[in-house]
Amino acid sequence: MPASLTAKATDHHTPPKHVEQAFRKYLECGIFTHGCARARCDDCGHDFFIAFSCKGRGVCPSCNTRRMTETAAHLADHIFPRLPVRQWVLSVPKRLRYFMQRDSAALNTALRLFLRVIQYQLQVHCPGAAQANPAALHIGAVAFIHRFGSSLNTHVHFHVCVVDGLFEERAGVVDANADPPPVGAVFGVPQLAFHPAGGIDEITVAQVEAQVQKRLLRAFVARGHLEPWDAKEMLAYPHSGFSVDASVRIEAEDRAGLERLLRYCARPPFSLDRLRKQGSALVYRCSKQHSEPVGGRAADITLTPLELIDRIAALVPPARKHRHRYYGVLAPNSPFRSAVTALAIPAPAPQVQAMPCQPDSNTGTGTGTGTGTGTGTGTVAPGLAGSAQPPELPKRSAHILWAALIARIYEVFPLICPICAGQMRIIAFITDGAEVRKILEHIGVDPEPPRITPARGPPLWDACDAPAGDVGVGDGVPDWDMAAQPAPDDQPDQRLSW
Repeated sequence: MPASLTAKATDHHTPPKHVEQAFRKYLECGIFTHGCARARCDDCGHDFFIAFSCKGRGVCPSCNTRRMTETAAHLADHIFPRLPVRQWVLSVPKRLRYFMQRDSAALNTALRLFLRVIQYQLQVHCPGAAQANPAALHIGAVAFIHRFGSSLNTHVHFHVCVVDGLFEERAGVVDANADPPPVGAVFGVPQLAFHPAGGIDEITVAQVEAQVQKRLLRAFVARGHLEPWDAKEMLAYPHSGFSVDASVRIEAEDRAGLERLLRYCARPPFSLDRLRKQGSALVYRCSKQHSEPVGGRAADITLTPLELIDRIAALVPPARKHRHRYYGVLAPNSPFRSAVTALAIPAPAPQVQAMPCQPDSNTGTGTGTGTGTGTGTGTVAPGLAGSAQPPELPKRSAHILWAALIARIYEVFPLICPICAGQMRIIAFITDGAEVRKILEHIGVDPEPPRITPARGPPLWDACDAPAGDVGVGDGVPDWDMAAQPAPDDQPDQRLSW
């Protein structure tokens, strides 16, 4: 790894600092020497150790999967209301991807214009919002920024999960003193009404694509990335390179389908399931399934190990940049967020409690309560039926325990004792280097971390890899002694200093 990054530096493609840090953290992932946790069964006393993960972005397959699953679980359980959700995907021509890859302001402009066009089309296709004030209509969306393609290439595009409808702000706030209180009301927040969208077909998607194309080219001309005549020519292309897809729609009660969609949107740049070894080379499968057509592209790409590292290094996401963003009523600063996200919590089943019958001549002999759901226009009143207080969400809901994530993916809970099937718990986090060494030596595990080869420069002679017959007369004979890369006298200590 370090040698390949050093070789890139000599080719005027020095990787950013965060890329090198991501690779170095990956080399420490799952190594007991760098710290571990201890789990113990209180029933039989059986225990085992769990190595710390690197928690990196873009390189480690295990941590990438954990981050993908955690993001999807958080959005499905705590953010998206139980309403229909549609996925909108935008791809732009390669000429514009270059600027979006390197200019964050251009990327933000493209995403903002795309969301504005989607909101306008939702207003057109929401019959219940026809008479509403446009300023009172709000969208709810989570946008995922993908900087990669399926063939380990740089490809900036957007996957936007949008609640398939609009939220209308109503006058006033939910009154806590109302008698009877609103069903499931979140008190102290503005009242909202949801208007579902309908009739979004291929014609609507084509209109969105045409509007995004015009607005985005005009914005790039204003920013100086394109000349006016170039934008005019791109508008006249029969195949413009712009592509919008909105064929995936998840119904309100299909929460499992929503979580699968969110996992797809939050997926990492590459997958180990698509990588296999063939001789001395590595083969990466571009298509999702073996039988899936790839539209004229090669189904597999063959790479050397250094080429694979080079491609992965180019796909590591930028440091301190969010990979998904919230918009509209789902935005963190939106006054409607608490009311909308409360709809993500499933309503408990009504409990009927038997009471002794008391005859009364003035009133009836029974009372009843009920709740109803529908897809039409209605006031958004999330929470518990008849509750006088808003429902409390779990604290730190964005961070789910690793054991719960493993159980969510593989349907196997890792903290079950293999001896007595009892419940295990984490009893200690061991980070002291001396203590870690003693424990590893006691259980028979090598306490030394894997040795990392020091980085070296490229060969000093450019034609060293050429066959002997291809070397010209004027090239001379290479001085192999001068081109040798001797190892340094003092080897650096690769162990951590706790």
